[in-house]
Amino acid sequence: MYKLDLPVDYKEASAIERRRAQEDERKTRIFNAKTRQIGVDRQAIEQQVFDKKQMEEYERKRHEAFAADALRNDRIASMLQARQERDQRSLNQALNEFRSLHQQPSSRREWDLYDPDYLKKDKPARVHDDDPRCGISSIQKFDGEDLNSKARKKFQNEQARSWHEQQMRERDQAKRSQEAADRLYELKQRELDQRAIDLQKAEEDCRRAINMATADYNKALNNEQSERMRLKEQQDLDDKMTEIANNIFGDILTENPAVAQSAFGPHRVITDRWKGMSPEQIEEIRNQQARQMAENERLRQEEELRNREHERQASANARAALLIERELERKRRDIQKAQADENRRLAAEQKAHLDFLNKEVYTNPPSAAYFMQFNTSTR
Repeated sequence: MYKLDLPVDYKEASAIERRRAQEDERKTRIFNAKTRQIGVDRQAIEQQVFDKKQMEEYERKRHEAFAADALRNDRIASMLQARQERDQRSLNQALNEFRSLHQQPSSRREWDLYDPDYLKKDKPARVHDDDPRCGISSIQKFDGEDLNSKARKKFQNEQARSWHEQQMRERDQAKRSQEAADRLYELKQRELDQRAIDLQKAEEDCRRAINMATADYNKALNNEQSERMRLKEQQDLDDKMTEIANNIFGDILTENPAVAQSAFGPHRVITDRWKGMSPEQIEEIRNQQARQMAENERLRQEEELRNREHERQASANARAALLIERELERKRRDIQKAQADENRRLAAEQKAHLDFLNKEVYTNPPSAAYFMQFNTSTR
């Protein structure tokens, strides 16, 4: 028998309705993301935001006032600086005008001491080579200062130009020789690429030929320069000897050299009477100079041998470094090739794994109805 005729319990009904209202309110609070995540007093937050905006507006106006004040001060400073510069220019201009009007160099008492036209106004010291004013003690005419110096200088310039042209020809010849040697070296380099086994021997032969040609050429240049220097030194020595002979047998210095012998010994002389060294002493000095020149030549040849040996060792080291670099490059290419093969294999395995997951494992993907059953209740 069903109890359909029982009276309604209003107390229980009101409790059920109250629980339903609480559940709806709880849903509203829980499913509202903003209320659930923030969980603070919204009115207080809005008041804080309002206060912060007012503070920012106050700071902005304060900065604008400071900026306007700074701009006004900058304009005032610019105006004062412009006025000061204008006054300084006026003072400088007035000072320059006073100097140009009242302080000319020609109005000074010592103007005649540093007048730039003093030499133009003065009479020349020598009019021609036979000027009677140029006596023995006038010191106005020396060797190389005659009036025919322009022609002599022109001849000297032409001689220097001819020497320069000769040096240019020699340099061009050296350049052509170097270019020929470079062509030989390039041909050898192409041959080295085709014959890997005979690489070192062929390169050494080519380098040896180039070094010998360069050494011979440098030796020839050195010999020519040495001969030129020797001729120049011989010419200077002849000129000096001629000048010494002229001074000894001239009209002024014709005293007997024996008067310069000192009474304290044959190795001492009287300095104010001594006329120079004897031919034997000069010959001894020349012999000593010749021995020094021979020693310097020997040292130079030893230095050339050491330099040649250094160049040979440097070329050998360069060849060894080139071979090592080629070997490293070949190994690097092998490593890169192996790495590329491994990457392709891993890519194939990963693709096969993804195909397996998509076709075998994930065969029943969830629908939208599966996700709609969540977040429908607060419990």
